[in-house]
Amino acid sequence: MRPTSSTGAAPIDRLPLQHPEYRYPSSRNPYYIKVRDFPGIIYTDNDTEAHRGQWLSLFKDGDKTPKRPLHVEIGCNGGHVTLEWAASTPRAAWMGLDWKFKQIHRGAEKAEKRGLGNLIFLRAHADRLRYMFAPGEVDHLYLYFPDPWPKKGQWKHRWLNGENLLAAAGVVRSGGTFHIKTDHAGYFEWMEKAVASLGAESPWVVEKLTRDLHNGHADPLSLEIPDVTLFEKLFIRKQIPIHSMWLKRR
Repeated sequence: MRPTSSTGAAPIDRLPLQHPEYRYPSSRNPYYIKVRDFPGIIYTDNDTEAHRGQWLSLFKDGDKTPKRPLHVEIGCNGGHVTLEWAASTPRAAWMGLDWKFKQIHRGAEKAEKRGLGNLIFLRAHADRLRYMFAPGEVDHLYLYFPDPWPKKGQWKHRWLNGENLLAAAGVVRSGGTFHIKTDHAGYFEWMEKAVASLGAESPWVVEKLTRDLHNGHADPLSLEIPDVTLFEKLFIRKQIPIHSMWLKRR
């Protein structure tokens, strides 16, 4: 018999993804099993929600520095940027979140090879952010080049909306930040409207906004990871302007 929710309604892996009792279904993806080869480096599915409020105690480097900053990249892919951040800033704690098993596995392989004990990967959906982190647990949040879902019929799939901005605010501490980048002008306009829709009571303040991030740089083609992402390097070569927004948590 399939498990049901405590209300006796729908099976818990068929509840809406944002529902508190949602359970990730199993997968035939071969990396569904392989990601378990990296305990303590990869947390997957509902295991990502079992340590809410305790993440700083779980990093393999054992650093117990008081108020150690926790950085989280949403949509980290294979961790190209997060890996370099972790290597260059070992006193901070870094986490990469993505829903693709294979990419998370690749990131963990590299982290282990490089001995990066200050980096953890989460295989999970960003819609579950509020269940992964306690209020104010995250210091800095990043979202770089999310899928723009360019067709009007796809806009409902865009992650950055008013609801998710509030969810993100719920896990970021007061004074913390949320940095966003996209190459898609239409999605950026959508993001601006999402922030504005929160009104005067918004938990976020727009600290800085630009529609051409690298304008004025002497040689943007010379920029390397982690100052730019893999996608960003491609966009720069194609002379596609990068739109960026810095939000600060009130």
